[in-house]
Amino acid sequence: MSETAATILSGPAPGRECGACNLCCKLVAFPDVPKPAGKWCQHVDQGRGCKIHSERPETCRAFHCEWMLNGGLTPEWKPDRARFVMGTYPGTNALAIILDPGAPTAWRKEPYYGFIKQWARTALVNGSYVMVMNGSRVTIVLPTADADLGVLEPGDQINIFNDKGTFSAGVQKFNRQTAG
Repeated sequence: MSETAATILSGPAPGRECGACNLCCKLVAFPDVPKPAGKWCQHVDQGRGCKIHSERPETCRAFHCEWMLNGGLTPEWKPDRARFVMGTYPGTNALAIILDPGAPTAWRKEPYYGFIKQWARTALVNGSYVMVMNGSRVTIVLPTADADLGVLEPGDQINIFNDKGTFSAGVQKFNRQTAG
């Protein structure tokens, strides 16, 4: 499973701009940019922005992280401070938190972790979930515990179970032997 850019349905919140933040250019794999998730884009001038900003690919233009979209998030949630990028995972309504490999535990610190747990409770009630991605390794945030699902690959399916209000998560592995 890779961190591919989501289709964005709305623009930035009033007053929001990337500025010198370009963590999405490292953590997110955009389909028309030849680089894997977790590696810096060749066009990034770190601390300044994109060197091809006016000619950047459409998927880069269309992507806005959750901090850009949600005017209610305070400055510490901006990715260059938080050390993770949040957004909707493609093809789902799940909140994906994509970690900077240099700060893999940043999401577990406050003020982040308390809010992430609250969002997870709300998401589960609404039939969705919050996932934390450290490369291809996925953790599902649950109200009472976090479920480390391990490394996910394309085609693997995340399943959330609710047993009388007690949530758990698992993964159904895609059978590559019988596919195709």
